[in-house]
Amino acid sequence: MLKRCCLLAALIFIVTISGDSIAQEEGGDVTPFTINIDDAVLKDLNTRLGLARFPDQLDGVEWTYGTELGYLKELVAYWRDDYDWRAQEAALNEFDQFKTNIDGLDLHFIHQRSKEKNAMPLIITHGWPGSVVEFTKIIDMLVDPVAHGGKAEDAFHVVCPSMPGYGFSGIPTEPGFDSRKVAETFTKLMARLGYEKYGAQGGDWGSVVTQWIARDDVEHVAGIHITMVTAGPPRGAKDPYDGVPEMEKIRHQERSSAFSEESGYSGIQGTKPQTLGYGLNDSPVGLAAWIVEKFRTWSDCDGDVESRFTKDELLTNIMLYWTTQTITSSTRLYYESRHVAHLDAGGRIEVPMGCAIFPKELTIPPRKWAESRFNVTHWTEMPSGGHFAALEEPELLAGDLRKFFRTVR
Repeated sequence: MLKRCCLLAALIFIVTISGDSIAQEEGGDVTPFTINIDDAVLKDLNTRLGLARFPDQLDGVEWTYGTELGYLKELVAYWRDDYDWRAQEAALNEFDQFKTNIDGLDLHFIHQRSKEKNAMPLIITHGWPGSVVEFTKIIDMLVDPVAHGGKAEDAFHVVCPSMPGYGFSGIPTEPGFDSRKVAETFTKLMARLGYEKYGAQGGDWGSVVTQWIARDDVEHVAGIHITMVTAGPPRGAKDPYDGVPEMEKIRHQERSSAFSEESGYSGIQGTKPQTLGYGLNDSPVGLAAWIVEKFRTWSDCDGDVESRFTKDELLTNIMLYWTTQTITSSTRLYYESRHVAHLDAGGRIEVPMGCAIFPKELTIPPRKWAESRFNVTHWTEMPSGGHFAALEEPELLAGDLRKFFRTVR
């Protein structure tokens, strides 16, 4: 990855590059940002890891009851003795990062601009328990497609914000900051960056936020692309599976059944996130156990989490929660979004939508169901991959983004 220059990156907000002008909203300062965690935070972390008190585990249960004890001890030992945060921090700082304040809340974001003159602006939104770390493999593929086997006309200017309450973004201090308000913040960000027409992509909460963006900023959104499709049967359908191919019916039922054993986290985060937060914010081992279990269960790893993610990738994502103390605020999004009107209350979303269907995604509705809720113009059945598509299958995801957005540029 080529070293970026933050000073030059900052200038793109006020000058014209290759005929493509980026203007700042009046009164909306955008300032370069560099990650630099204080040494005291890292020292405290190492002390806590060294004093970890592990629970017992039943014989032979492996991951059935939750994060497996042997693996967690191995991961924690690596975290304590071998993991190099400064190296990971430097790698993250290779991306052009900024902060701006929107409606009184600081927003952190990566803004990687392409050298290609007609690049399309694209905002990509992460979910939980993810972060902008999820996108580190695909950003350059999207910004410089020629260097990755693509075509110049498929280039994007990529914007990857940390959702409010996550990572290096500010934490909402009042109740009610739900997924729709996240979307509202992001549409204001794109306006502040001067992007009058743009695309949006997301998975997990990012999928929901992306759909809200399409609903509420329809004049400026050319198209949206999601990896986690959530849709119920068509309204008024007597038989929800009428006209649905048998394969899609079986898959939907299988994925729904599998997720029924995996939804306990959502119940507690959607009802009592504050109680959960005391333990996760105080114990790095508890935090790691809570997050790594999801990466194993929700990915296409056949039970071997490190067949998809390295220890460094897992821990760097966890570190964005630990060092910023945002695990509690991140889980509150479940509570806020559980207590508001749902997306489909506003009717069908007409902005063109592309769907990338990875076989181990949490939920995969029949295409017919999705088409009753959205203007689905693109649907790709992927050969492999799960919930964390950008980390698991970056080439497949980047290729599908190029293909879909060609139709709406």
